[in-house]
Amino acid sequence: MGKLTKKQKLALEKVEEGKAYSLKEAAELVKEITSTKFDASVDIDVRLGVDPRKANQMVRGVVSLPHGTGKETRVLVLCTPDAEADAKAAGADYVGLDEYIEKIKGGWTDVDVIITMPSIMGKIGALGRVLGPRGLMPNPKSGTVTNEVGKAVKEVKQGKIDFKVDKFGIVHTSVGKVSFTADKIYDNAKEFINTLIKLKPSSAKGTYVKSIYLSSTMSLGIKIDPKSVDEN
Repeated sequence: MGKLTKKQKLALEKVEEGKAYSLKEAAELVKEITSTKFDASVDIDVRLGVDPRKANQMVRGVVSLPHGTGKETRVLVLCTPDAEADAKAAGADYVGLDEYIEKIKGGWTDVDVIITMPSIMGKIGALGRVLGPRGLMPNPKSGTVTNEVGKAVKEVKQGKIDFKVDKFGIVHTSVGKVSFTADKIYDNAKEFINTLIKLKPSSAKGTYVKSIYLSSTMSLGIKIDPKSVDEN
């Protein structure tokens, strides 16, 4: 391990090893221990007591963060010509169909979210090899396959995110930026965790939320006491 900088040493001193902080404390602490010159993302990792290999224990859902994500989300809408005006009016960054399908086939994936319509999914199925590994494949469960493309674009732009548990049983997402107030980070993180709890599969046995960690880009992870999420 390389030599620690002065700022890294100060951060280590502020986070007590082995201590589980309340969500409120962690939201304040993550701001204190972040020393990046850019506006770092605030990330949350929740380890769940599920077996993602079993279909009935796959945890996937969407959540609208009360204060948004703090970052600009680039949205591509693949739709029929009659829906293009709605998509553009809602703030979509790219709108079209065949020309973008060809671009994606060529390897272009310079977007964060792709929204499309049920009638077009037949064309998009062939893009699975490109979009799947990048988490960009539209899915009805995440609200990205819909006839109301304008509404879907607005929701994404306002802070709606989708998430799913990985093969290790961990759900990872961003819940804001370090420039957010501690209260906003807390509100967003609490909304995300509560959404996860509501999605608990009936087949999951034992402890459901095993661990929660809050961190920023390049910062230490702060352990959170799951019981503190319900505190006001």
